Amino acid sequence: MKKLDALDLKAVYDLRTVEEKERHPDELPSGVDYIWLDVLADSPQAGPAQLEPLMEDPKKANAALGGGKAAEVFKQSYREFVSLPSARREFSKLFLGLGDKKQLPAAFHCTTGKDRTGWAAAALLTLLGVPKDTVYEDYLRSNDYIIPAYQKAIDGFVKAGGDPSIPESILGVKKEYLDAAFDEMQTKYGSIEKYFSEGLGIDAAQQKAIRDLYLGRN
Repeated sequence: MKKLDALDLKAVYDLRTVEEKERHPDELPSGVDYIWLDVLADSPQAGPAQLEPLMEDPKKANAALGGGKAAEVFKQSYREFVSLPSARREFSKLFLGLGDKKQLPAAFHCTTGKDRTGWAAAALLTLLGVPKDTVYEDYLRSNDYIIPAYQKAIDGFVKAGGDPSIPESILGVKKEYLDAAFDEMQTKYGSIEKYFSEGLGIDAAQQKAIRDLYLGRN
């Protein structure tokens, strides 16, 4: 809490489902504007939100997610980050908020900070003109922090008979996940600019304002 307080945050954007935020409500310094954006509200599966609890039952997890099925669920979820009406609506609010200088500094997060948060960061960096290789490098760095943090739980899951590919797919990130989101964006919109304008309703002038803000042009 002291570290958060030292950041002098103006706003925090929570990208989780209602179940996730009720299970673990945000704890924030006083005066921070809390903004809830349920990206997966329209998802029939809410993949990233539902899969982590399955690790508590290795046999059930193996049946539902073993043999590579977990990774396939995540790839579909990443496509939903681009195409779901709720995702387009809530990511639009996020990026417009992040483009409001009066609301900065700000933070955005989901549960493990890698999937919904990962696409948000990747899309923003791409809009700013960051090279694709650098965007992927930044995204994949989540594995350096998240996997060690969950290692004890992963080891327990595998020791209890769980398929090792399941926690790796659920708790880590894979290049093919982000590939799926970018492919969905490219297929539906053709470019990051059109994704922002046609998918998120953030026009060229608003996109320029975001670029100017984060690239130090104003």
